[in-house]
Amino acid sequence: MSRKVVRASKFRHVYGQAVKADQCYDDIRISQMTWDSNFCSVNPKFVAMIVDASGGGAFLVLPLSKTGRIDMSQPTVCGHTGPVLDIEFCPHNDNIIASGSEDCSVMIWEIPDGGLVSPLKDPVVKLEGHSKRVGILSWHPTAHNVLMSAGCDNVVILWNVACGEAVVRIDSVHPDLIYSACWNRDGSQILTSCKDKTLRVLDPRKGTVLYEREKTHEGSRPVKAVFVSDGKILSTGFSRMSERQVALWDPKSFGEPLTLQELDTSSGVLLPFFDPDTGIVYLCGKGDSSIRYFEVTDEAPYVHYLSMYSSKESQKGMGYMPKRGLEVNKCEIARFYKLHERKCEPIVMTVPRKSDLFQEDLYPDTMGPEPSVEAAEWFEGKEGKPVLISLKDVNHLHLSCSPLSVHLSTSLPLFPHSVSVPLSPFLPLSVSGGARLAGGGEYSEGGCRGVDQACL
Repeated sequence: MSRKVVRASKFRHVYGQAVKADQCYDDIRISQMTWDSNFCSVNPKFVAMIVDASGGGAFLVLPLSKTGRIDMSQPTVCGHTGPVLDIEFCPHNDNIIASGSEDCSVMIWEIPDGGLVSPLKDPVVKLEGHSKRVGILSWHPTAHNVLMSAGCDNVVILWNVACGEAVVRIDSVHPDLIYSACWNRDGSQILTSCKDKTLRVLDPRKGTVLYEREKTHEGSRPVKAVFVSDGKILSTGFSRMSERQVALWDPKSFGEPLTLQELDTSSGVLLPFFDPDTGIVYLCGKGDSSIRYFEVTDEAPYVHYLSMYSSKESQKGMGYMPKRGLEVNKCEIARFYKLHERKCEPIVMTVPRKSDLFQEDLYPDTMGPEPSVEAAEWFEGKEGKPVLISLKDVNHLHLSCSPLSVHLSTSLPLFPHSVSVPLSPFLPLSVSGGARLAGGGEYSEGGCRGVDQACL
């Protein structure tokens, strides 16, 4: 009789656990918009959530320590004239957040330390170049002040935010609605999925297609895709029979998937979150009440199922904490911020270990908040490799912060580098109708007047 061999992995016993009730953010009216974005963004200082608003669009930004019941009078960021569809914090400055809206604009906001004390209506930069609603935003991982936006006009725009300038406009590649757009680890490539069922890998500066694969998933529901290790691509979608699927592709040989697994028959779109440090991908379905997680390796079948976190309440969106915001002394390898109908609930993913010492095998050097290249240099062709930091220093911080409680007493440390980043890299500049840029965007009369020399 043959005995089944269990694959050895230090992440085989990773488990998810919700925090205690008093560590949640309660009485928040999460947006009812039917749009397949995360609706939430989080960093070591703040958590932001898109909320219901009358007469326009708004989102709420709270310090991580402001848990419990949130007062109805809590100030919001409310400068958009249409519903907000996507938000994302800048990876190089924890006080800067971008928002995209149905009003066809992208706005950049600066959140003061300690959070808002009054409604924030005036952005530091307003970017106008899309002709239809903007539903996807993604900051460049290594270049300072570079933002990608994708709209329902089937156009991808790369912005130099410091100048308010649309430098690259990719408008002839996608024939239909763009479902997802993301960068690879060093920002040298863009990956998009489209309603025409095609995955495309693009050169971001030239706007040309490097690789493409048609009919990655046969179903008509949205496809989401992210870069994983070694340049491979993980996609989630639906079969012709509406079964949810996850697939792994090598773009250099795009003919057949390395693996294609069918999961279930639920209708919610699967949002993938990949952790390059551990090789784990987390799949969070909108409308689901669970988070599946898999380990991506270079041995068949490449995508190995680990486990699933389940709860009773369905999720309307999900925020993913950067690695530098985790509690390394508790072996926490991921933290999600799950949006319910009326609250936000942190979910902690932990590797069970007895020692509270720093576990070097769980925490290799990870991407820090320092950019490696400025926007103008990057658009001119200079590549920027990620600036890595050690998480071991986080374990020795003695900063005061609200504790994050699961079943054990834990504390949530702040990250020291976040206070060293300049709080005002953007100058107030309203980007509206005016001279047209060569790349297709518009900016106000005077262009980059009074802006940092780095962007000139």
